[in-house]
Amino acid sequence: MNLIEELRWRGMIADIMPGTEEQLLKEMTTGYVGFDPTADSLHIGSLVPILLLVHLQKAGHQPIALVGGATGMIGDPSMKSAERNLLDEETLQKNVAGIKAQLEQFLDFDPARKNAALMVNNYDWFKPISFIDFLRDTGKHLTVNYMMAKDSVKKRIEGDTGISYTEFAYQLMQGYDFYWLYKEKGCKLQMGGSDQWGNMTTGTELVRRKAGGEAFVFTCPLITKADGGKFGKTESGNVWLDPQRTTPYQFYQFWLNATDTDAEKWIKIFTFLDEATIKGLLEQHQQNPGARSLQKALAQAVTTFVHGETAYQQAIETTEKLFANQHAPAASLSVEDLENMEGVIKFDYAADKLQAGVDIVSFLADTTIFPSKGEARKMVQNGGVSINRVKAEVATTISASQLLHGKYLLVQKGKKNYYLVQCQ
Repeated sequence: MNLIEELRWRGMIADIMPGTEEQLLKEMTTGYVGFDPTADSLHIGSLVPILLLVHLQKAGHQPIALVGGATGMIGDPSMKSAERNLLDEETLQKNVAGIKAQLEQFLDFDPARKNAALMVNNYDWFKPISFIDFLRDTGKHLTVNYMMAKDSVKKRIEGDTGISYTEFAYQLMQGYDFYWLYKEKGCKLQMGGSDQWGNMTTGTELVRRKAGGEAFVFTCPLITKADGGKFGKTESGNVWLDPQRTTPYQFYQFWLNATDTDAEKWIKIFTFLDEATIKGLLEQHQQNPGARSLQKALAQAVTTFVHGETAYQQAIETTEKLFANQHAPAASLSVEDLENMEGVIKFDYAADKLQAGVDIVSFLADTTIFPSKGEARKMVQNGGVSINRVKAEVATTISASQLLHGKYLLVQKGKKNYYLVQCQ
């Protein structure tokens, strides 16, 4: 299998160093991707680098997942307008452990495999290096002129905030990662997002100057949304890979609600469906866009890959209960249906407050479904709130008589956000 050819038709190649494709065709090659441990879970923005590693292993090469325990303490200036807060060591180690556990779901680390995946933490090799040793043995190999020519540095220097020496040193540290992996693990390839091109080529330069070797890089385009919104962001924030942060139902809904333009692009990038199958799905979708068969195939493939078949089936069940019978009265939902709806945010509310009745705006603010009465009132006025599948109005009063099974209220905010309020 020609890895570069496979990734190219999927739209997953942005920049590639000359000789990279030839190297991958010549021999089993070890390649790595770095993950920044800013949280204890990865989000869907990290799916592309994960998929690059999976494709690499499927093509018979060896993947290395590098978790940046050391570089995470510094902060990458790429695509940033200001310096971020630095993490303490305890938080960093917690984040590293969470990311490692997630990566083990996607890559095969079985040592019996010739191309078994490896996981490394750059804190392990940076911790014993003194500042003087690093400057003397590594810093001397790259000029300030070379480092300042990188776009990530130039943009910050020309901007209002400038760049600290800490962040300026980031590309040298990332470059040293590549050098260390080349020397210790025989790693000749680095992959990453297109915003990392400058840092990655610094690594190949260090391998050449410090080890007299040859190394290669290629990047994947940064994922964008057709409407200009930030990929992986919803009203609720990031779409996480951790099911405790983003439930499989919410995860499934993100992909299901992709626009036609986005789905046509994402089906190639985020799934392992072959070219013929995707071509068939695109043709089917063009004939009947209203059926959203493309979005359904995308949501199924990605949800199953990240959360497994069982979680995907549960997401389907929840979707059907919430959306398939939207015109059926909420009273038709059983206690079990209500309590087991995965992906529905749950709140407790004091039942005695409903005895005399409470106005809809106060109720929505008290439950924290809305952060303020002003926002709640605006959404209700625009017809964006339903109680037990009945559109609410500003004059609506919530009382005990509306409780489902004497205990529950099903609240819908907008098209996709559901809340189960338990009154007791």
